[in-house]
Amino acid sequence: MIYTAIDTFYLTDEQLKNSPSRKDGIDEATETTLRIYGSDLIQESGILLRLPQAVMATGQVLFHRFYCKKSFARFNVKKVAASSVWLASKLEESPRKARQVIIVFHRMECRREKLPIEHLDLYSKKYTELKMELSRTERHILKEMGFICHVEHPHKFISNYLATLGTPEELRQEAWNLANDSLRTTLCVRFKSEVVACGVVYAAARRFQVPLPENPPWWKAFDAEKSGIDEVCRVLAHLYSLPKAQYIAVCKDGDSFTFSNKSMESQSQASPKDVPQSSPLADTNNSVPKGAPGETNIETSGSKGAMVKQAIDKLKESTKVDDDSKSTAAEGEARDEAMLKSKSDRKGETSGETRRERDRERERDRDRDRIKARDRDRGRDSDRERERDEADRDKLKDRGHRSRDRTKDSEYLILYAGHSEKSKYHSSRDRDYYGSTYSSREKDRHRHH
Repeated sequence: MIYTAIDTFYLTDEQLKNSPSRKDGIDEATETTLRIYGSDLIQESGILLRLPQAVMATGQVLFHRFYCKKSFARFNVKKVAASSVWLASKLEESPRKARQVIIVFHRMECRREKLPIEHLDLYSKKYTELKMELSRTERHILKEMGFICHVEHPHKFISNYLATLGTPEELRQEAWNLANDSLRTTLCVRFKSEVVACGVVYAAARRFQVPLPENPPWWKAFDAEKSGIDEVCRVLAHLYSLPKAQYIAVCKDGDSFTFSNKSMESQSQASPKDVPQSSPLADTNNSVPKGAPGETNIETSGSKGAMVKQAIDKLKESTKVDDDSKSTAAEGEARDEAMLKSKSDRKGETSGETRRERDRERERDRDRDRIKARDRDRGRDSDRERERDEADRDKLKDRGHRSRDRTKDSEYLILYAGHSEKSKYHSSRDRDYYGSTYSSREKDRHRHH
């Protein structure tokens, strides 16, 4: 036989009989009922959380292993069931959030106890306490397991065994259902998964009247014993004969997932407080027979009767004073409890208000960031528009300069043309002037000669 995992968490019948729950005064029937109740919670919560069957099977095995080390009187069944589901979802790679697990268990408890379904506020003190308790119980489970949480289920052997034996298809589904029901009992901590698988196959074959080879015996090929198979069938038959499991308030802690005190009231009714013997009422009852022979003495001696009457009056006054002090103390305790409750409510309200203020401040910061982003975008758009305006202005300036240059050129050409005409005029006049002066000079020369 090839073993693919280290699976060494198995106990004997003597160890199960001497479990921690038995040491705390819990009988076998109560322990069996609480184990079935916790397994039902794990199965139902896995369906509501849409988890695969492997997660629920792992959670149930962790649940049974934990209560082989710890007592039901010290750890609440509901808390351990919720922590087992949360841990198994992470072990089987189908994780769920703590918020989802707490909400599902709160709703299941309200339905099971027929209470009005109340909304579980995620910002309340109750929710924070439940979340802390969930993680704390998970640490307890890991500590007791030694952080070795590997589980080998009988489901993976069933299909191979039935295929080897050549059984019909309907037998496979029946064996699978029996394997799921076996996880509500302590079979997972008593026998190996191969033995449980053989017992489930044998029970399914007997139910459908399918013959299995007995010469040689078929269970020897799968490393199982006939005594183990018979014990598995006996435990399953006993499981089906039991009624539906109900919650029994055994743990010192009250209900953990509801706001009502229904379970606390049931606990107080189940275990009422005994009246102490040293109470003043007991003293008065004991003092009455002591004074009984004094009544006969009253007739004979008046002084003794007066003394007895004074003593009885004093005792009555003392009992009245004690009753008054008790009533005042009870009233003071009630007032203190009311004050504490009001303070806790105020703290819860203040914490809720502070969280709301924080959320409002965050929303304001987000709005400011959005406004700043819009302003930046608008600033960019305005910068672009300014650049465009400046470019248009530059273009207009260039056009104006060009037009001015053209006008200057045209004026220059006009002036140049006029100057050229004037120069021509002056040149002709100069020629005439020079010609006239030359001729006059020549005439003067001739005259002198």
